[in-house]
Formats: sequence, C-alpha cells, structure tokens
Amino acid sequence: MLSIPKGFKFSCINAGFKYINRNDLTLILSETPAAGAGVFTKNKFQAAPVTVCKETLSNSPYVRGALINAGQANACTGAEGITDCKKTLELVAKGLNLKSSDLLPASTGVIGPRFDMDKWELAAPRLVETLGESNPVQAAKAIMTTDKFPKLAWGSVESENGSAQILGMCKGAGMICPDMATMLGFIICDAEVDPVWWQEALKRCIDKSFNCITVDGDTSTNDSVMAFANGASNYKADSPETQDALEAALLDVCQSLSYMIVQDAEGGTKVMSIKVSGARSDDDAKLIARAIGNSPLVKTALFGEDPNWGRIVAAAGRSGAEFNPNMLTLRFGKITVFKEGKPVEGDLDALLDPIMRKQDIEIIIDLGDGDGTARLMASDLTNEYISINADYRS
Repeated sequence: MLSIPKGFKFSCINAGFKYINRNDLTLILSETPAAGAGVFTKNKFQAAPVTVCKETLSNSPYVRGALINAGQANACTGAEGITDCKKTLELVAKGLNLKSSDLLPASTGVIGPRFDMDKWELAAPRLVETLGESNPVQAAKAIMTTDKFPKLAWGSVESENGSAQILGMCKGAGMICPDMATMLGFIICDAEVDPVWWQEALKRCIDKSFNCITVDGDTSTNDSVMAFANGASNYKADSPETQDALEAALLDVCQSLSYMIVQDAEGGTKVMSIKVSGARSDDDAKLIARAIGNSPLVKTALFGEDPNWGRIVAAAGRSGAEFNPNMLTLRFGKITVFKEGKPVEGDLDALLDPIMRKQDIEIIIDLGDGDGTARLMASDLTNEYISINADYRS
C-alpha cells in the first residue's frame, strides 16, 4: 500500500505547455519548512532551473517544496531563461504566501525554447487553488515525458521514538547515463534530519543508484534529484543508528526507482545487470562496466537475444582499464562463457538461449587482479528507441 509521508500536499494541472488532455505542471509542498537536498547534472550546459536550485540551496537548506513542469526544459535559454524561471516561482509562491526561494524549480522537455509566460500566468492560480486535491501517483504521471509508466517507490523506518515514511518518484527513460542523476527525481520524507547529513546521504545513495544506470550514454541539461525532509513525524535521525536506518531506506527507494528507469528505457525490452570484480581499482571496474553498458553493439545484441560474448570482452578491452585479458572470466548468470583468454567448450548458444529470453540478464566479469568492483544496470537498444528520438520534436 502506498505510504505517504506526513505534512506533504500535491497539486497537478494541465497548463498546456506541450501536452493535450494530460497534466504537465506539478507542485509538491511541505506544510512546514523542510531540509532540502539536491544533486544535479554535471553537464556544462545547465538549465535555468538547475542554476536557480543550486543558488537557492546555497543560501539556505530549508525550503517548502518543488515546482515541476513537463514539456519545456528552459535549457540553453540564457539570462532570460533564469528570469523566466524565477518569475514562475514568484507566481506560485505569491498565491501560497511564500517567498519564491521557498520552492525549488525543475523542468523537462525540449532544449532551447523559452517559457510561454502567458500560460504560466494562467496556470499558477489554478495550481494553488487545487493544492491537496492530487496524490503522488498523479504527480508521478504529470512529470512524465517519454516514460511509459509512472515511477514511485516508498518505504518506512522505525526507532524507539517512532517511525518515518519516505516516498520517491522520478521520470526518465532516455538521456540516461551515469554522472548524476540522469533524470528528474523527487523524494519526500517526514523524518527530522540534519540538513548537512541529509545532503551527504542523498549524494551517497545516488552514487549507488542513479549513477549506476545507463540507457544511451547521454545526460541532460536538466538532471536533478531533490529530497525534502520536514520532521512531521516523531522519528529523529540524530544518532548513527537512526541515520544509518534512514539512509538504508533512502537507498532502497533510490535503487528501486533506478531499476524502473532502465526497465522503462525508451524502446527498451531488457535490463542488463553488469557486475565487475577483481579489478585493480574501483575506477577501472567502472570503466569496464560503462564501456559494456553503453556499447551499441552489446545493446543491440541484447535486443536480438544474441549471447554475443565477443562484443562484451571487446568492450572491456577498449574501456581504458588496466587488466590482464588472460585472467578475465565472463559469465551470463551462472554460465561461464569465457575464461583464460578463450571461450569455454560446449554449445554456448543453446545453453544461453533460456537466459537471453528473459527480461533481466546478468553479466558477470571477474578480472582476477584486485579488489576493485563496480555495478551498472543498462538497457538494450531497439528500433523503437531510434523512432522515439528521431520524432521527438515533431
């Protein structure tokens, strides 16, 4: 059963930014100030909402919520885009009797066009008037673009003094690659937290979740994950034990959402779980995992249910990682296909056929050369992915 943290309300409306007959503007609001945290894209072209979020959080870690629109990215729009972004916050905050800096903005859509501010002028009062009439499922649907389904995950944590709820939602199916955060994500929690610890915990969890997935090797100008904890419950994360428990719940939510993104990859039909061990360093292991997960040859073979192990070892070999190729072992699930520089004997295609027909496929590489490890989830690459992105603006 969906678990909603205390003290949060939702509003979703159709502002007509791009989509017809569906909601595309969302407000997530805490009834009281919440500790805010955020991790944002490393792309040098950072969208106006990313710039404004970072500025807001640098001034104060306490905010009230997020304002999210789908259909317009407000990216690569110059100083005018920053002005437009701040104006949208002012329009909504005024109706809520808040400061514009109480809200963090997020946008998703086509890069380049400026906001239609006339539509924002009309939408802001309706968004405020309907606050509390929407639910998290509706909010998750309203932030979607090419997603096929809304993505939500939730959990709870308990201590001697009480319990806390945590709920996350995200959108993302394309332009997905490690190095922060790879989509838009919003996490709400009713625990009482230290803002500095909350930011650090979010970053650690993202490094083990959203930064461990890839669909197409691209990241966006707008990638953001924001987390809000308002202290509305009687759970206080004020000791190593209570902080560890809450961080574990946060990680579980982030990892669940990450899996859904790869599962929902644009045109995707497979989820490839890549595990690399025995590397000389974690960085070397990551290089190999990412080379495999982003390889068009590996991804298309996955789509064709072809256990073409040669493409996998070739990707590892060109990754830039240092390792002895004669020590590499490759397995599909429990079946070893390559060892000591050559394929194992037997009818590998027949053995692997049942594995390749599954949605979830495990690729395991052991380099036998150290303690370095890495994990990555990746999608396949299909005809539909090309169609979606060839026609994205039309």
